[in-house]
Amino acid sequence: MERKGVVTIKGSPLTLTGAELKAGDKAPDFTVLDRDLKETGLKDFAGKIKIISVTPSLDTPVCDIQARRFNAEATQLPADVVVLNISMDLPFAISRFCTSAGIDKVKA
Repeated sequence: MERKGVVTIKGSPLTLTGAELKAGDKAPDFTVLDRDLKETGLKDFAGKIKIISVTPSLDTPVCDIQARRFNAEATQLPADVVVLNISMDLPFAISRFCTSAGIDKVKA
């Protein structure tokens, strides 16, 4: 399913694929490479409450702020909650960013 023009970047419309998710919807499972080059997905956090933060790139000012804020907030969450950050960055860039920014509570 394609949804054209739902969002724009700098005025240019983008096409999104897949069904729209709303707050409270169950997210479909997915597989990504984490910063340690291991495949991971939602199934790896079964039994935990998952907060998913999606960013285009951690190397942008807004996404940097978002990642740092989620990391700070994650320190207040109980052990059965995991915070995931999904971005288009390569694992090496994610690792570099997380190390330099002190991101240690968010799974990226």
